[in-house]
Amino acid sequence: MGCGEAESPLALVSGGGGFLGRYLVEQLARRGNRVRCFARGSYRELEVAGVEVQRGDIRDFRAVAEAVEGVECVYHAAALAGGGGRWIDYYETNVRGTENVIAACRRHGTARLVYTSSPSVVFAGRDQCGIDESAPYDMKWLQQHGCHYSRSKALAEQAVLRANGPDLRTCALRPHLIWGPRDNHLIPRLLDRARRGRLRRVGDGSNRVDVTYVENAAAAHLDAADALASADAAPAGNAYFISQSSPVNCWEWIDEVLALAGLPPVRRAISARAAWRLGAWCEQAYRLLRPRSEPPMTRFVAAQLATSHWYDVSRAQADFGYRPQVSMAEGMRRLQAWLAACGLANSASGNR
Repeated sequence: MGCGEAESPLALVSGGGGFLGRYLVEQLARRGNRVRCFARGSYRELEVAGVEVQRGDIRDFRAVAEAVEGVECVYHAAALAGGGGRWIDYYETNVRGTENVIAACRRHGTARLVYTSSPSVVFAGRDQCGIDESAPYDMKWLQQHGCHYSRSKALAEQAVLRANGPDLRTCALRPHLIWGPRDNHLIPRLLDRARRGRLRRVGDGSNRVDVTYVENAAAAHLDAADALASADAAPAGNAYFISQSSPVNCWEWIDEVLALAGLPPVRRAISARAAWRLGAWCEQAYRLLRPRSEPPMTRFVAAQLATSHWYDVSRAQADFGYRPQVSMAEGMRRLQAWLAACGLANSASGNR
């Protein structure tokens, strides 16, 4: 940095070592921001790249407050995900952890907070076709059906949006089904189940869903944060759906992903009703025998796999210019290259 040049703003990414978080860190660094990563693990490769890595637990307010000190904008992506386990674990991480981030921002005068939420915060077991952000939270449904992740994310999102004000501008993004290279959740689990013969189509296979390529999801966060810095700050206090802007047939897309890994399409099926009953049985069994584990099926997952859920992203387009820069075709090409490089693809990969 030359004499007289001001330092670039410091951004904090909570969960910066995770799937989406890593792309946030990289995109911020690439455009010249100073970046601090707050995560439970150590990430030597980020430190080598000039990223400040601070280890800590989002449930520990002192650690969070230390990480937020001197930060101008926080991207809060850290969360406990999954379809099982105990409510208290999701609450402590996703709700209390978010409250810690908000309190730390207020303590240190942080100007902006962008929260990574989920469309599942407004899911209630039914088709959602082209809905916008006016869709209400259905906390009763989420609680009754044991949707710990979605319920906790909904509570956290509401806390973030309530925190918006003149001194701390906040917004929440709801990217749906994030996928792409370095995915450590959706794609690997999908391939693992397919290889073990445990993948079943749920329902009649006609449901359409939104998906989001990971670099597009990360770029949306940066665009929203930039818009929060403006005087009128259109995103302030609002939530936004994020996707590729065009829904896909859920099971055809899954078959395409399997084909990239050299795996056959899904041939076995289970009705939506049978999957729901199986999910209820698994939830009860795991609650009694393995309370901290994630069951192979839940009622929430059964409903997600059998219904259509895609969203109107025009609000994000209007308020901060969101446009998916990486197309589905290009994203799938990059995913295939990553699968091959990581040894996750069979030798027949690409033979469609």
